[in-house]
Amino acid sequence: MKLWVALAGVGLLAAGNANAMSEADGLALAQKHACLTCHAIDHKIVGPAWKDVAAKYRGDKGAEARLIAKVKNGGAGSWGSIPMPPNSQVSDADIKALVKFTLSLK
Repeated sequence: MKLWVALAGVGLLAAGNANAMSEADGLALAQKHACLTCHAIDHKIVGPAWKDVAAKYRGDKGAEARLIAKVKNGGAGSWGSIPMPPNSQVSDADIKALVKFTLSLK
């Protein structure tokens, strides 16, 4: 029984870390989809710094879904007058991973 509980605990820890993405992996995915043309982790380029996005939405339970939709469909007004173009060519899985990565930044 103790072994089963220990194995279950390890499984839960692994599952919890499965969604975590290293900075190198996040940047590689961003590079793949040309996100770094307009965004950087720690400073504004055309769009906001991703650390600023993370700070703005920290604690907002609906932020992930809204940001996924904004990345997919494009949008404007949240960070100034320059619109973010739609990224419908990027897979939903990659968009979700990029948004999760962005929101994880401190």
